[in-house]
Amino acid sequence: MKINHMTNEENLQKFSNIIANKIHNGFIITERNDKLPFAILSKGGKEVDHTFNFLLFCLTLGLWSVAWVYLTYVASKEKKILIAIDEDGNTFEEKCYSE
Repeated sequence: MKINHMTNEENLQKFSNIIANKIHNGFIITERNDKLPFAILSKGGKEVDHTFNFLLFCLTLGLWSVAWVYLTYVASKEKKILIAIDEDGNTFEEKCYSE
């Protein structure tokens, strides 16, 4: 019984450490449940400077358009991740997909 209790505490400590590292990297907790345990964290998208990107687009004769489109549609979106502990006690992280 003590071994099982120690493993649960170690798993919860690992879970808390992962969340703390993500918060340190700029994520914020949007939902947390310590009974199950899981947490959903989000990080706002990057602001795209369209004026600067248009200037680079003109200077590179349109080649910068690929990077500009990537920045506009992919990098500027909000990122959400799920961090949880599964039935076996392993901590895992998954991307949350939003519409």
